[in-house]
This record gives sequence, C-alpha cells and structure tokens, in this order.
Amino acid sequence: MAEIKAFKGLRFTDKAGSINEVCCPPYDIISIEQKKGYLAKNPHNIIRLELPKTAEDTDEAYAKAGECLNEWLDGKILKCDEKPGIYIYEMCFDALGESYSVKGYVSLVKLEEFSKGIILPHEETLSKAKEDRFNLMCATGCNFSQIYSLYMDEDNSVFSVIDNASKGAPDKSFTDSDGVTHKLWCVYDEAVIEKITAAMADKKLYIADGHHRYETALRYKKHIEQSGGDAGTSQYVTMMLVNMENSGLVVFPTHRIVRNLENFDAESVKAKCKDYFDIADGLSMNESTMLLSKAYDDGKKAFVMYQSGNCTLMTLKSTDCMKELMPDASAALRELDVSVLHTLVLERIFGIDKDNMANQINLTYTRDVHEAIDTVNSGNADCCFILNPTRVSEIRDVALAGEKMPQKSTYFYPKLITGLVMNKIFNNS
Repeated sequence: MAEIKAFKGLRFTDKAGSINEVCCPPYDIISIEQKKGYLAKNPHNIIRLELPKTAEDTDEAYAKAGECLNEWLDGKILKCDEKPGIYIYEMCFDALGESYSVKGYVSLVKLEEFSKGIILPHEETLSKAKEDRFNLMCATGCNFSQIYSLYMDEDNSVFSVIDNASKGAPDKSFTDSDGVTHKLWCVYDEAVIEKITAAMADKKLYIADGHHRYETALRYKKHIEQSGGDAGTSQYVTMMLVNMENSGLVVFPTHRIVRNLENFDAESVKAKCKDYFDIADGLSMNESTMLLSKAYDDGKKAFVMYQSGNCTLMTLKSTDCMKELMPDASAALRELDVSVLHTLVLERIFGIDKDNMANQINLTYTRDVHEAIDTVNSGNADCCFILNPTRVSEIRDVALAGEKMPQKSTYFYPKLITGLVMNKIFNNS
C-alpha cells in the first residue's frame, strides 16, 4: 500500500530571518497585493519561489524562481538537513466557536497512479492550475508545499508514535495573522521512522487538499523518466499525513456564485425546483443559516439560493431523482449536496454544463459567504448558492468508490503553511 520515506528537509536558516516572516499561506489563496506585502516584510518569503508567476508576470518568472532558489542555496538562506527525517506538524486554531488541534507528519510518499487504489482523489481538478505547477517544478526541481492527505488509523498505531515523538518543545513554532499556531518537530530517529513506515504499509491515502499538485507530480515523474537523467526523489512527493479520525479536522463549504446568464429569472428557477425541492422562500440570512444548519444535522440535502436580498432554502424531497440523473454513480457521490446542486440545479435547470463549470465561465467559487452575497448585491452575479460543508466520511466514501466530487467541493481549514519544510528533489539520495 502506501510507501513513505524520510527525506533531508529543505529549510530556512536563521540567515533568512524570522520563521513567521518567511512562511506564507498556500499560493492559490494569495492575491497579487498580498504577495507584495509578504515580500515587503521579508524578501526571503517563500512566496517568491512558490508563486513566481501572477497575472502581472510572463513565463520567464519560472526560470527566475529557479535562479532565486540557487542563490538562496548558495547564500545559505535555505539548506537541506544533513540526515533524512520526518517532520511532525501541528496546527492549533479556533473555528466554529471552538478550539482545535490537528497533528500529522510530513514525509515523502511514493507516487502511484490513481487506478491502483493506493492514493485516492476525491474531487475534479482545473487544468490551468496544473500547468502552472508543472512549469514551476521543471524550473526549480522542488516541492515547496505539501499535499494534504488522510489515512485510516482506527487503533491509533501511527498517531501514537508521532504524538510520543513530539512531546518536547518544537523545533519551530509561530502564530500567523489568522491566529493559527504552527509547530514543527524534526524527527531523525531511525527507530521512530521505521515504526511509522511499517504502520503505514497497509494504508490507503485520501487526498484532502492538493489534487493539482499530485497530478502534476505524476506528470513530472514521467517527464524525468523520459529525460533519462538523475531521478532524485521524483518518484515521490511530499505529503502532510493526518489520521482521518483526528478530532481536529475541520471542513468548510465552498459556495457557488452564478453569473452572466442570459435571461436569468429567479422566480422561474424556483418554480422549476419545486418539482424536486421543498421551497422555503422570503427568508432572512439569519433564518436561512439556522435552517440550513438544521438540515445538515438532520442529514438532509439542502442549500440556500440568494438573489436580490432574498434567501430561499431548497431541501431535496427525495434522492430518487439523483438515481435517474447519475445512474452510474455510487450513492456516496450522487447524494452529496454539491452533486445535487451541480447535476440537478446548475446542469438541468440552469443549463450550465460540466465544461462550463470547469472553465468557470458562469460559475465561480468562494469560501466567504459575505463575498458571495456582496457579488450578487453589486450586480456582478445573478445569484449565489450557500452550502453546508462536506463531511470527512463522505470524502472517504466517494474516494473508496473510485469517484470524484465536483471541483471545489471541500475546503479543509486551516490550510497548511508553506515554508516550514520543503523537498529538493535532486538532493535526497
């Protein structure tokens, strides 16, 4: 099953500056202005390497990232550890009115095709993002950020080992601007690493976040094989591995914004939806939020459509219609809230096909409810749909069925920080 491997982590030295100034959130949630802000605070921020190309840049930015990496290595701003290790990583944070902690570990994981059923995806990807990541890997030969994956650990055989190995003070610790505390323990003890490797040998891995990076790593592996040169660790990719039973796992929903439709008519949409949904119209935002949360607790399939100051709760009457619309899909996939919304409402009633959604022509995504509503209120969208979060168990069941959710079905919170530990592919023999 899953094959993990210790590696000589590439990490910032003290010459780079304070660790909280050189780390940053994932590249795909950082704006151009935020990038400039991170670099203004510290020119060695990892964002210079992880996100070299924005809308303001040409493709030459990738080569410049490779040159910058070499300069930082030569100047001892970045340095690979002398011994292979695994890196225990914990995030402590507040969410939904409670305090949480999620602890896992970062290691190399051998790349496997999805068809083998060892490493399993759970949602569709967008091609543009994959091309960007591939260009960056070719220019730098590095994994700057980790793929976030889950595994089943019912008896805590893995977690107990990493928990015991991280009882002392962390090697690195800081709290970011969102109030999330990030802690890293560097573990080089061969006996500990062997215990974890052995305990993981029968595990499947479920990608929680980082599908684009995983598919890119598969492509890069083939690219290196075809070149016939040094393979380094191109057969592997760095992952943050967390047990699926971890009580600190928090998943937020990603809401849908519908825009630029011809002849959009909210009343017509609601009339067509009445055949499939119980409709509660004319609700305030507070009312709809409470009812949506109750539907989640009751196991019902529901979402809220917002248009022109009006909230409409739509609760699916029966999942039988989804069997007809998705006859080849498993119950795990077809009964997801996002599947009901995409297949029954957006495709069948709105006429937005899958290619349109994938290319974000009439559909965009946001985790922020207020952003979704403000986009409608400003006249830049026709309506938006507010969703409940996808359950971790649903993610597992869809992946086990060998299927993928619609893109942007989940948002694991918090996002892994970038810059604590990285992998230089050609420096880990």
